[in-house]
Amino acid sequence: MDDRDRMAAVDDATSLLAVTSDEYAPDVVTVELDRPDRRNALNVALRQELCDVCDALATADGLKGVVLTGSAAAGAFAAGGDVRDMRDRDALEQRAALEDVPIYRRIAELPVPVVARITGYALGGGCELAMASDIRIAHREATLGLPEINLGIFPGGGGTQRLPRLVGAGRASRLILTGEHIDAPEAVDIGLVDEMCDDDDALDERVTDIATALSTKSALALRTAKRAIRASYQTPLDTGLEYERELFTTLFASGEKDEGIDAFLAGRDPEWRY
Repeated sequence: MDDRDRMAAVDDATSLLAVTSDEYAPDVVTVELDRPDRRNALNVALRQELCDVCDALATADGLKGVVLTGSAAAGAFAAGGDVRDMRDRDALEQRAALEDVPIYRRIAELPVPVVARITGYALGGGCELAMASDIRIAHREATLGLPEINLGIFPGGGGTQRLPRLVGAGRASRLILTGEHIDAPEAVDIGLVDEMCDDDDALDERVTDIATALSTKSALALRTAKRAIRASYQTPLDTGLEYERELFTTLFASGEKDEGIDAFLAGRDPEWRY
Protein backbone atom coordinates (compact mmCIF):
# COMPACT_ATOMS: atom_id res chain seq x y z
CA MET A 1 0.00 0.00 0.00
CA ASP A 2 1.51 3.36 -1.02
CA ASP A 3 1.09 6.61 0.92
CA ARG A 4 -1.96 7.79 -1.03
CA ASP A 5 -3.69 4.45 -0.51
CA ARG A 6 -2.84 4.67 3.20
CA MET A 7 -4.44 8.12 3.43
CA ALA A 8 -7.50 6.91 1.55
CA ALA A 9 -7.84 4.03 3.98
CA VAL A 10 -7.62 6.42 6.92
CA ASP A 11 -10.27 8.64 5.37
CA ASP A 12 -12.62 5.71 4.83
CA ALA A 13 -12.23 4.66 8.46
CA THR A 14 -13.17 8.00 10.03
CA SER A 15 -16.54 9.68 10.51
CA LEU A 16 -15.54 12.90 12.29
CA LEU A 17 -12.51 13.74 10.14
CA ALA A 18 -11.77 14.31 6.47
CA VAL A 19 -8.24 13.51 5.26
CA THR A 20 -7.16 14.69 1.82
CA SER A 21 -3.83 14.73 0.00
CA ASP A 22 -2.39 17.61 -2.02
CA GLU A 23 -5.26 20.04 -1.36
CA TYR A 24 -2.81 22.87 -0.67
CA ALA A 25 0.40 21.48 -2.12
CA PRO A 26 2.00 18.19 -3.19
CA ASP A 27 3.06 15.89 -0.35
CA VAL A 28 1.05 17.91 2.18
CA VAL A 29 -1.99 16.27 3.78
CA THR A 30 -5.02 18.19 5.05
CA VAL A 31 -6.79 16.91 8.18
CA GLU A 32 -10.19 18.54 8.65
CA LEU A 33 -12.14 18.19 11.88
CA ASP A 34 -15.80 17.70 11.02
CA ARG A 35 -18.18 17.54 13.95
CA PRO A 36 -20.43 20.45 12.97
CA ASP A 37 -23.20 19.80 15.49
CA ARG A 38 -20.75 20.55 18.33
CA ARG A 39 -18.41 23.02 16.58
CA ASN A 40 -15.70 20.35 16.55
CA ALA A 41 -15.69 19.94 20.31
CA LEU A 42 -13.06 17.32 21.05
CA ASN A 43 -14.96 14.37 22.44
CA VAL A 44 -13.34 10.97 22.95
CA ALA A 45 -14.38 9.71 19.51
CA LEU A 46 -12.93 12.69 17.64
CA ARG A 47 -9.71 12.64 19.65
CA GLN A 48 -9.31 8.91 19.03
CA GLU A 49 -9.84 9.32 15.28
CA LEU A 50 -7.33 12.14 15.22
CA CYS A 51 -4.81 9.97 17.09
CA ASP A 52 -5.35 7.17 14.58
CA VAL A 53 -4.74 9.55 11.69
CA CYS A 54 -1.58 10.85 13.37
CA ASP A 55 -0.32 7.27 13.68
CA ALA A 56 -0.77 6.80 9.93
CA LEU A 57 0.83 10.13 9.07
CA ALA A 58 3.82 9.46 11.32
CA THR A 59 4.83 6.51 9.11
CA ALA A 60 3.96 8.01 5.71
CA ASP A 61 7.10 8.19 3.58
CA GLY A 62 7.57 11.39 1.60
CA LEU A 63 5.09 13.40 3.66
CA LYS A 64 6.31 16.98 4.06
CA GLY A 65 3.58 18.70 6.02
CA VAL A 66 0.09 18.60 7.52
CA VAL A 67 -2.58 21.29 7.46
CA LEU A 68 -4.93 20.96 10.44
CA THR A 69 -8.24 22.81 10.19
CA GLY A 70 -11.96 22.73 10.92
CA SER A 71 -14.68 22.13 8.38
CA ALA A 72 -16.68 25.04 6.98
CA ALA A 73 -19.86 23.39 8.26
CA ALA A 74 -18.53 23.42 11.82
CA GLY A 75 -17.66 27.13 11.66
CA ALA A 76 -14.81 26.51 14.06
CA PHE A 77 -11.31 25.14 14.37
CA ALA A 78 -12.36 23.39 17.57
CA ALA A 79 -14.58 24.91 20.23
CA GLY A 80 -12.86 23.04 23.06
CA GLY A 81 -13.05 19.75 24.86
CA ASP A 82 -16.51 18.26 25.11
CA VAL A 83 -17.61 19.05 28.67
CA ARG A 84 -20.29 16.37 28.45
CA ASP A 85 -17.51 13.78 28.33
CA MET A 86 -15.88 15.21 31.45
CA ARG A 87 -18.94 15.78 33.62
CA ASP A 88 -19.16 12.35 35.24
CA ARG A 89 -15.46 11.42 35.31
CA ASP A 90 -13.56 11.16 38.54
CA ALA A 91 -9.86 12.00 38.85
CA LEU A 92 -8.59 8.55 37.88
CA GLU A 93 -10.89 8.36 34.87
CA GLN A 94 -9.79 11.78 33.65
CA ARG A 95 -6.12 10.87 34.01
CA ALA A 96 -6.76 7.71 31.98
CA ALA A 97 -8.59 9.70 29.31
CA LEU A 98 -5.63 12.05 28.90
CA GLU A 99 -3.12 9.20 28.79
CA ASP A 100 -5.13 6.86 26.56
CA VAL A 101 -5.82 9.47 23.86
CA PRO A 102 -2.86 11.89 24.04
CA ILE A 103 -3.86 13.91 21.00
CA TYR A 104 -1.94 17.07 21.83
CA ARG A 105 1.32 15.16 22.17
CA ARG A 106 0.58 13.25 18.96
CA ILE A 107 0.15 16.49 17.02
CA ALA A 108 3.28 18.05 18.54
CA GLU A 109 5.35 14.94 17.87
CA LEU A 110 4.36 14.40 14.25
CA PRO A 111 7.70 14.25 12.41
CA VAL A 112 6.65 16.83 9.81
CA PRO A 113 5.55 20.45 10.26
CA VAL A 114 1.88 20.99 11.20
CA VAL A 115 0.15 24.18 10.03
CA ALA A 116 -2.97 25.12 12.01
CA ARG A 117 -5.49 26.91 9.75
CA ILE A 118 -7.67 28.61 12.38
CA THR A 119 -11.19 29.81 11.67
CA GLY A 120 -14.03 30.52 14.07
CA TYR A 121 -13.50 29.33 17.62
CA ALA A 122 -10.24 27.82 18.90
CA LEU A 123 -11.06 27.56 22.58
CA GLY A 124 -9.88 25.32 25.39
CA GLY A 125 -8.73 22.05 23.87
CA GLY A 126 -9.03 23.64 20.43
CA CYS A 127 -6.58 26.36 21.39
CA GLU A 128 -4.29 23.70 22.86
CA LEU A 129 -4.51 21.79 19.58
CA ALA A 130 -3.41 24.92 17.72
CA MET A 131 -0.56 25.49 20.18
CA ALA A 132 0.66 21.93 19.62
CA SER A 133 1.02 22.78 15.92
CA ASP A 134 4.18 24.32 14.50
CA ILE A 135 2.73 27.25 12.54
CA ARG A 136 -0.57 29.02 13.29
CA ILE A 137 -2.42 31.06 10.66
CA ALA A 138 -5.77 32.57 11.67
CA HIS A 139 -8.75 34.23 10.01
CA ARG A 140 -9.27 37.80 11.26
CA GLU A 141 -12.60 36.79 12.81
CA ALA A 142 -11.18 33.82 14.72
CA THR A 143 -11.57 33.75 18.51
CA LEU A 144 -9.03 32.07 20.78
CA GLY A 145 -8.86 31.42 24.49
CA LEU A 146 -8.59 29.01 27.40
CA PRO A 147 -11.87 29.36 29.33
CA GLU A 148 -11.51 26.21 31.47
CA ILE A 149 -11.16 28.25 34.67
CA ASN A 150 -14.85 29.15 34.30
CA LEU A 151 -15.68 25.45 34.78
CA GLY A 152 -13.65 25.11 37.96
CA ILE A 153 -10.70 23.49 36.17
CA PHE A 154 -7.75 24.72 34.10
CA PRO A 155 -6.19 23.72 30.76
CA GLY A 156 -4.96 20.14 30.96
CA GLY A 157 -3.86 19.48 27.39
CA GLY A 158 -0.65 21.47 27.50
CA GLY A 159 -2.08 24.98 27.78
CA THR A 160 -0.33 25.89 31.02
CA GLN A 161 3.01 24.79 29.55
CA ARG A 162 2.86 25.79 25.89
CA LEU A 163 1.15 29.17 26.26
CA PRO A 164 3.82 30.73 28.54
CA ARG A 165 6.48 29.56 26.08
CA LEU A 166 4.65 31.31 23.25
CA VAL A 167 3.47 34.55 24.85
CA GLY A 168 5.31 34.89 28.17
CA ALA A 169 4.23 34.08 31.71
CA GLY A 170 2.29 37.30 32.35
CA ARG A 171 0.11 37.15 29.26
CA ALA A 172 -0.40 33.42 29.68
CA SER A 173 -1.49 33.93 33.28
CA ARG A 174 -3.99 36.58 32.23
CA LEU A 175 -5.61 34.31 29.64
CA ILE A 176 -5.58 31.15 31.79
CA LEU A 177 -6.66 32.75 35.08
CA THR A 178 -9.38 35.01 33.66
CA GLY A 179 -10.61 32.65 30.95
CA GLU A 180 -11.11 35.58 28.61
CA HIS A 181 -11.33 35.20 24.85
CA ILE A 182 -9.16 37.21 22.49
CA ASP A 183 -9.55 38.03 18.82
CA ALA A 184 -7.08 37.19 16.08
CA PRO A 185 -5.42 40.65 15.97
CA GLU A 186 -4.54 40.40 19.67
CA ALA A 187 -3.48 36.76 19.27
CA VAL A 188 -1.00 37.88 16.60
CA ASP A 189 0.15 40.80 18.71
CA ILE A 190 1.04 38.62 21.71
CA GLY A 191 2.52 35.78 19.66
CA LEU A 192 -0.16 33.13 20.11
CA VAL A 193 -0.85 33.24 16.36
CA ASP A 194 1.89 33.73 13.78
CA GLU A 195 -0.12 35.41 11.01
CA MET A 196 -3.65 36.68 10.37
CA CYS A 197 -5.58 36.90 7.10
CA ASP A 198 -8.56 39.14 6.41
CA ASP A 199 -10.83 36.65 4.63
CA ASP A 200 -11.16 33.02 3.56
CA ASP A 201 -9.48 33.56 0.20
CA ALA A 202 -6.48 35.29 1.75
CA LEU A 203 -6.27 32.59 4.43
CA ASP A 204 -6.26 29.77 1.89
CA GLU A 205 -3.73 31.63 -0.27
CA ARG A 206 -1.37 32.03 2.67
CA VAL A 207 -1.76 28.43 3.80
CA THR A 208 -1.09 27.37 0.21
CA ASP A 209 2.06 29.51 0.15
CA ILE A 210 3.38 27.85 3.30
CA ALA A 211 2.38 24.34 2.21
CA THR A 212 3.99 24.90 -1.19
CA ALA A 213 7.19 26.07 0.47
CA LEU A 214 7.24 22.90 2.58
CA SER A 215 6.58 20.71 -0.47
CA THR A 216 9.72 22.00 -2.21
CA LYS A 217 12.02 21.05 0.66
CA SER A 218 13.81 17.83 1.51
CA ALA A 219 11.57 15.74 3.74
CA LEU A 220 14.63 14.60 5.65
CA ALA A 221 15.80 18.16 6.26
CA LEU A 222 12.30 19.25 7.35
CA ARG A 223 11.98 16.44 9.85
CA THR A 224 15.46 17.00 11.25
CA ALA A 225 14.94 20.76 11.55
CA LYS A 226 11.67 20.21 13.41
CA ARG A 227 13.46 17.96 15.91
CA ALA A 228 16.03 20.70 16.51
CA ILE A 229 13.34 23.36 16.98
CA ARG A 230 11.46 21.20 19.49
CA ALA A 231 14.66 20.80 21.49
CA SER A 232 14.85 24.58 21.87
CA TYR A 233 11.99 24.62 24.38
CA GLN A 234 12.61 21.24 25.96
CA THR A 235 16.30 21.51 26.92
CA PRO A 236 18.73 24.07 28.36
CA LEU A 237 20.49 26.22 25.77
CA ASP A 238 23.86 24.46 25.95
CA THR A 239 22.21 21.06 25.55
CA GLY A 240 20.10 22.33 22.69
CA LEU A 241 23.07 23.77 20.88
CA GLU A 242 24.93 20.49 21.16
CA TYR A 243 21.88 18.59 19.90
CA GLU A 244 21.56 21.04 17.00
CA ARG A 245 25.19 20.40 16.00
CA GLU A 246 24.64 16.65 16.05
CA LEU A 247 21.51 16.83 13.92
CA PHE A 248 23.09 19.33 11.52
CA THR A 249 26.09 17.05 11.05
CA THR A 250 23.95 13.99 10.29
CA LEU A 251 22.51 15.70 7.23
CA PHE A 252 25.98 15.78 5.71
CA ALA A 253 25.83 12.00 5.45
CA SER A 254 22.49 11.88 3.63
CA GLY A 255 23.37 13.14 0.17
CA GLU A 256 20.65 15.78 0.45
CA LYS A 257 23.24 18.39 1.35
CA ASP A 258 25.20 17.65 -1.84
CA GLU A 259 22.09 17.86 -4.00
CA GLY A 260 20.96 21.09 -2.37
CA ILE A 261 24.29 22.83 -2.81
CA ASP A 262 24.80 21.48 -6.35
CA ALA A 263 21.34 22.68 -7.38
CA PHE A 264 21.97 26.10 -5.84
CA LEU A 265 25.29 26.49 -7.65
CA ALA A 266 23.77 25.32 -10.94
CA GLY A 267 20.75 27.59 -10.62
CA ARG A 268 18.24 24.72 -10.82
CA ASP A 269 15.60 23.17 -8.57
CA PRO A 270 16.91 20.37 -6.34
CA GLU A 271 15.78 16.80 -6.89
CA TRP A 272 15.47 15.45 -3.37
CA ARG A 273 15.79 11.76 -2.67
CA TYR A 274 13.56 12.00 0.39
